[in-house]
Amino acid sequence: MPGSANGSNGATKAMGVLTVGGLVVVTAYTVALGSNGWLWFGWVVLGLLTLAMVATQNN
Repeated sequence: MPGSANGSNGATKAMGVLTVGGLVVVTAYTVALGSNGWLWFGWVVLGLLTLAMVATQNN
């Protein structure tokens, strides 16, 4: 249905913005306070979830 595809596009776009924002936050934290492996691990998981959403999106 066209309506559900638009909703999916919005969710994918929001997930992409969250992923990029997360990268900025994790990088700033690393620069200011030092590296934290769990933060980077969480960002990688978020990135993989975003890629999975993009890959499974219906066009």
